[in-house]
Amino acid sequence: MVGVIVLLFLKGREKGIKGERDIGRERVTKTESKMVLPCSSVITRSVWSYNLESEFELIRSVIALYPIISIDTEFPGVVFQSHPAFRQPQNNYAVMKANVDGMHLIQVGLTLSDSHGNLPTFGTSNRFIWEFNFCEFDVTRHPHAPHSIALLQRQGMDFDKNRKYGVSIVRFAELMMLSGLLCNSNIQWIAFHSAYDFGYMVKILSQRFFYMQPFLPANLCDFLQLVKFFFGYRVYDVKHLIRFCPNLHGGLDRVSEYLGLDNSARKSHHAGSDSLVTLHVFNKIKTLYFDTEMDLPKHAGVVYGLEMP
Repeated sequence: MVGVIVLLFLKGREKGIKGERDIGRERVTKTESKMVLPCSSVITRSVWSYNLESEFELIRSVIALYPIISIDTEFPGVVFQSHPAFRQPQNNYAVMKANVDGMHLIQVGLTLSDSHGNLPTFGTSNRFIWEFNFCEFDVTRHPHAPHSIALLQRQGMDFDKNRKYGVSIVRFAELMMLSGLLCNSNIQWIAFHSAYDFGYMVKILSQRFFYMQPFLPANLCDFLQLVKFFFGYRVYDVKHLIRFCPNLHGGLDRVSEYLGLDNSARKSHHAGSDSLVTLHVFNKIKTLYFDTEMDLPKHAGVVYGLEMP
């Protein structure tokens, strides 16, 4: 079945490469490569059904220059809970799978960066990140955790707007495969407590390209193999990394605050903004706690809570 995906991917990439040839590459000056602007200069590019393809064209045009990608997702909470006495990786995966299989993705946030922490500018004075809004979730009839939905609504989430104008998950999966973001050994992925982020991403990609597999694999090892297939071996879960950083613990907000990062312009519980904060935290701890080039790679490929021996 993986061979089928490879064939589909190669055919799609042939079409995608033809489209990329006419897209101008962004130039990065020496001054810019050393300059990281604060969060307040970052603009979130909200992606809906009407601008989905044009936004992926923009991403394709800069992916070679900004190969470090931070991802965050928003979803309707969790309806299945794990028991404190049963939190081994296989049990954690079973609970995550039950939730992901039964619910719908609401948002995906992507922040593209170079090795200096710079974001794409497209020739402007601003920096840009992406937030994809999906149409499938219907709060009136689909499973969800009420407190999670209430929290998202307090943060400005408009579920009616998503239903009317949101992106089709199927088309998003297709364009992801053609974008150069997936199955690309040059890309490095960053996330925070990433089991659900990669769970939803593997689910939607599998639904599109594994026609007979609408759900996550039953086995944790098979799931982790799919994560490696789609996202490569350079996947870093910041929640796992902070285990090796003295005094760092807790969620993204707490870690960011402890590190003294300025998130005054952040829109909490919005996937785009949270992906940016995740990138900032990753860059900060990389500088403070991982001194040599070999310190970080040995932690690659570990999904927090789903660690295999």
